[in-house]
Amino acid sequence: MIKISDLQARDVINVLDGKKLGNIIDIDLDLDNGRVLGLVLPGRSKGFIFSKREEMTVPWNKIIRIGRDVILVEVPVASEIDAYRRDYISDDEQY
Repeated sequence: MIKISDLQARDVINVLDGKKLGNIIDIDLDLDNGRVLGLVLPGRSKGFIFSKREEMTVPWNKIIRIGRDVILVEVPVASEIDAYRRDYISDDEQY
């Protein structure tokens, strides 16, 4: 069994471009059905030092491998999605 705190310590890497996306800040859960929907990662900051960051959600079906040190995901390159939007999960994707 893996604890959430163990997952938060692992780097999340995009296999499409090899970039580090950050560390997990939250997990998106479906409590009614008992499923993990995705991992929430920090996005880019929208301004100066004290500005709010947008969050990026990586859907569960986009996770390739959870390793001992890293979590490999397959998400579109940042230039292909609208600057790490939180609503990356589309309604037509199946989990």
